[in-house]
Amino acid sequence: MVQETDLCFDIQGDVKAIGVKMNYDYSETVEFLLDWYDLNRRFLPWREEPRPYYVWISEIMLQQTRVEAVKVYFERFISTLPSIKDLADCEEEKLLKLWEGLGYYNRVRNLQKTAKIIVEEYNGQMPADYDKLLQLPGIGSYTAGAIASISFQIPEPAVDGNVLRVMKRVAGSFDDITKAPVKKQMENDLREIIPRDRPGDFNQSIMDLGATVCIPNGKPLCDKCPIIHLCNGFQKGIQMLIPVKPEKKPRKIEDRTILLMEFDNRYAIRKRGSKGLLARLWELPGLDGKLSVMAVEEILLREGYRNFTIQPLGEGKHIFSHIEWHMVGYHIKFMEVPDEDILCNPDYVAEYNGYETVNTDCIWVSKERINKEFTLPSAFEIYKRFIV
Repeated sequence: MVQETDLCFDIQGDVKAIGVKMNYDYSETVEFLLDWYDLNRRFLPWREEPRPYYVWISEIMLQQTRVEAVKVYFERFISTLPSIKDLADCEEEKLLKLWEGLGYYNRVRNLQKTAKIIVEEYNGQMPADYDKLLQLPGIGSYTAGAIASISFQIPEPAVDGNVLRVMKRVAGSFDDITKAPVKKQMENDLREIIPRDRPGDFNQSIMDLGATVCIPNGKPLCDKCPIIHLCNGFQKGIQMLIPVKPEKKPRKIEDRTILLMEFDNRYAIRKRGSKGLLARLWELPGLDGKLSVMAVEEILLREGYRNFTIQPLGEGKHIFSHIEWHMVGYHIKFMEVPDEDILCNPDYVAEYNGYETVNTDCIWVSKERINKEFTLPSAFEIYKRFIV
């Protein structure tokens, strides 16, 4: 039920998001969502046995990652680290390798940080308490709500962007879902109506509806929606205008030259610094800017390399949250390297046409060891595939 409506239109007749206020009573949705969920729920490995540990790991993995991709990672992760204590005790390199390809590596570092706290303070068991869950690193209100409701049947909502999209369409609301007060109000609204006997199912019903019917990209499948008769967005024909989010700022473009350096069937990799983008992860050596073959060759000759070949590997692009790498890659095969390999010396600074990069220690390792032991972020995947 809509309690207050204040729709505004600009000169072209489009609904304006600014200044629109909308309060909605969601209580009528509960029964329809649960009935729909009983018949249409997705079968996911972490749902079939909803241990707190499983729900926690899956929810962290699902941030910024598609469900189908997460399934494989989840099963591998749980089979390797079947308990919170195993996660707490895992060596970082092994842990990062398990996470390789999921990106946002601070997520898995926070997982281990939290696991150690749980082992020390809660005897290795996740606390069955929403407020205590919120105090753990990397666990916000959504994840705490998911764990509390699904694993412990605590009536707490789990509100993320998907839930906000679904419920704001139902309400026909043009609130900016990126604003913290809007999320807080949604949590309060759902907390009032969440069924005490099935809080986890209720939260998951909205998750599934958002994933399969009230989808984020493209036209929602309104004819399959169990609450279409309650949806103001559908009834007013404005569902495609919701949710409202401000335009994202353009990403910063960074040009990079990636060097796939090979010598004696081994490849050079190096560890990035302790702060900033891809902190403490392994990478293929690189130079600032998109350099030509001649520029790369000149740098190598100037630093004492003589017997090598250079093969262009083409251009590539990788998108991070706020940065885009525009890359050009070269396979450099050395027949010999100087006794003191300057490119792999931490004090070496390469300078060319105004570009500068500080090279940290490199190590030379085989393809087998790279695949088994070392985590190379997906930013380098386009060039990693040339390792043979």
